[in-house]
Amino acid sequence: MKRIIYLLLAMTTILAACGRPNADESSGKTIIRMAYLVSPSHSSHIVAEKFVEQVEQESGGRLEVELYPSGSLFPSDREAVEAVQLGNVEMTIPALAVVSSFNQNFMLLDLPFLFDSHEEAYKVLDGEFGQSLLDDLQEDNLKGLVFAENGFRHITNNERPIHTPSDLEGLKFRTLESPVQTDIFKAFGANASPFAFGEMYTALQQGTYDAMEGPISLYYTSNLYEVQDYMTLSDHYYMPTALLMNNDFYQELPEDLQEVVMEASIMFRDEQRQLAREQDEEYLQVLKDEGVQVNELTDEQRQAFVEAAEPVLEKYDEKLGNNLLDELFEAKDE
Repeated sequence: MKRIIYLLLAMTTILAACGRPNADESSGKTIIRMAYLVSPSHSSHIVAEKFVEQVEQESGGRLEVELYPSGSLFPSDREAVEAVQLGNVEMTIPALAVVSSFNQNFMLLDLPFLFDSHEEAYKVLDGEFGQSLLDDLQEDNLKGLVFAENGFRHITNNERPIHTPSDLEGLKFRTLESPVQTDIFKAFGANASPFAFGEMYTALQQGTYDAMEGPISLYYTSNLYEVQDYMTLSDHYYMPTALLMNNDFYQELPEDLQEVVMEASIMFRDEQRQLAREQDEEYLQVLKDEGVQVNELTDEQRQAFVEAAEPVLEKYDEKLGNNLLDELFEAKDE
């Protein structure tokens, strides 16, 4: 029934989009609808509100932005990205793993243990390497505005503390909608499969899944700590998000309004990253206070996960076949 409700909402949105142009003829405003999964307490939504304020002010009221958080229009990032691609809404902020379904090169950023710090990730993503990835999305009718942040991701579950890959054996493990991530956790021994985030709380509560992985802030703001007992600070992925816009819509904007959107996007990137890091620190302590059992991997334990993942890295490096992984490591060392 819940799935049917989501589909009806999505169909309503699509029909509404087809039935009216983005320009509000009565006011002369151009409407930008931004739909995403995170809740109003998440850093992405909080800074999206600042994005709205800046865009509307700097455009002199010619642009108006409507926010649709908490999966209120689409229950998964994939459906939200498809809606942007088709022009049914104008913007979204997906976890980057889903983008690899639209552009294979983004599989690279689904690989684990690429970055050792936030600063290292920012250097690569905000430089020429990251910009080239964003530019490639135009072929898919997506305008990649900026990379933002979901942060470093960690393993959570209902069964036991996780110290080694063998501790994951047999666990029903939810991954993002990325074949790379599913393969990684299968290599660790888990019974891994993708599942839409919008229905994850119920899936964990009912035992459909035992375990998942994600950033601290999302784990807390989505109340997943209510249905998960253990967290391992594994730092296995640094996961960006991307601020995406329908490319046709962007290209049809006057040049001055394109600049307004880009300037607000850069503000969003910088402030959202800062707030996300602050929230991770704050919420980790709250999770501990709520009774979540948190453990960190030692360097030796983390190395065991790195070694278990190596065959999957080799598989996708060969599959991409365009030296992207080498280019990423070169960008890190510049």
